[in-house]
Amino acid sequence: MERLAINQITVKGWSFEETVRGLARHGIGWLGAWVGPVEEYGAERAAALLRDHGVRVSSMCRAGFFTGKNPDGGGLDHDANRRAVELTAAIGGDVLYLVSGGVRDDLDLERSRAAVVEGIAELVPFAASAGVRLAVEPLHPMMCAERSVTVTLDQALDIVEEFEPAHVGLAVDTYNVWWDPGLGASLARAGGRIIGYQVCDWLVPQPHPTFGRGLPGDGAIDLPSITRAVGAAGFTGPIEVEIFNERVWAADPDDVLAAVVAGFPRHVLP
Repeated sequence: MERLAINQITVKGWSFEETVRGLARHGIGWLGAWVGPVEEYGAERAAALLRDHGVRVSSMCRAGFFTGKNPDGGGLDHDANRRAVELTAAIGGDVLYLVSGGVRDDLDLERSRAAVVEGIAELVPFAASAGVRLAVEPLHPMMCAERSVTVTLDQALDIVEEFEPAHVGLAVDTYNVWWDPGLGASLARAGGRIIGYQVCDWLVPQPHPTFGRGLPGDGAIDLPSITRAVGAAGFTGPIEVEIFNERVWAADPDDVLAAVVAGFPRHVLP
């Protein structure tokens, strides 16, 4: 169970402090943090809390929206991106997830995609100076218009390969990529560029395009096979369970963590 990580959004009903204490109580040693809760709690306090409970940071969500299209209504915010880098480093993390941003109203799709590379290039020097690697995460194609013009692993790799491996890598999220007929070839191409791996299941039927993620084992994805391929590509880091689902959020977070811990060896590991 040493590779199991929990993304804080999975236990959305808990505060940052409750989440860290809960992970420690369940023997989970990794947290995928979010900028908002860390900022609200205070980075210095958060770092001390994590240290005191033996919980390490697997990743920080999130920065990016380089196209200027954000579903929350905001545009490109360079200051917010730099602040996300600072918070990641302050709590002992070294991987910051990037969401590309959707198609901007005044740009076509290809120009929007070019803006992503430009935005990452602007952020790289600042992140590198803080010891933070930027993880490019492709989202599911149904999110292209609003959230991410990067929708396949190959597209993400085209971006990643523009930069030094020490500075920019690839994030693999099973919800977003499991459907891709070229998944195996893309993971093999990725090699050592994978720096983040998130898992969940695809529920049938899908209850919601964004909040339709299921616990591992509850849906259609062959998670052990993907985990095997990610490992064959060279990734040996924490495996982060990230769930956006109203029913999961309504459940007792302790019960959710217990279910994840119980199912992780069978439903996620190869």
